[in-house]
Amino acid sequence: MWPFVRRKRASDEETVGKKGKGNDGEEERLLHEFGVTDRLQEFVKTFTADTFISFSLQDDQAKDPADVSAQPNVRKDLTEWQERHATLVLSKIKEIAQLRYVLCPRHLKERQFWRIYFELVKSYVAPYEMHAIQKARMKKLEMDVEESLYKVAIEVEMAETKRESGSSTILPSKENSILNNDGES
Repeated sequence: MWPFVRRKRASDEETVGKKGKGNDGEEERLLHEFGVTDRLQEFVKTFTADTFISFSLQDDQAKDPADVSAQPNVRKDLTEWQERHATLVLSKIKEIAQLRYVLCPRHLKERQFWRIYFELVKSYVAPYEMHAIQKARMKKLEMDVEESLYKVAIEVEMAETKRESGSSTILPSKENSILNNDGES
C-alpha cells in the first residue's frame, strides 16, 4: 500500500451512512404524518377496478353539473392534507397509480376517483388528518399570539416615541422660561 494513498476513514463511512438513514427517516416521518402506513398500503393494494366502479356516490348526482365543470382542476376538491396524502400514495403504492391510470377518465372522473378513495380509507387516515388539522390550528393560534405581541410592541414603541417627541418640544419651552426667569432676576 502506498503511503500517500488516502484511505477512507471510519468517520467518512459513518457520515455517508447517516445521510442515507437521515433521508429514510425523514421520508418515514413524512409518510407517517400523512397516514401512509404499512397497514394502509396493504389495504390499498387490495383495491381493484371493480372496487371503484361498483362504489356508489349518492350525492354525486345531486351536484349541479355546472359546478363540476367550473372546477377544471380536480385538486380543488381536496384539502391540502389530502392532496399531499394522494401524492405520497401515488408515489409509494404503484398499484393505486395503475388503478388511477386505468379508471380515469374512461370510467371515473378523477374527482370521483379521489372521493371514493378517501371514503374507502377513511378509517385508516382520519386520525392522521385530524392531527394535521389540530396542528394547523395550533400553528394559527401561535401566529395570532405572535402578531398580537408584535402589535403591542409597536404600540408601546409608538407611545414612547410620541412621549419623547412631545417632551422634547416641551423641554425647550421650559428651558426658555427658566432662562427668561433667570435673566429677569
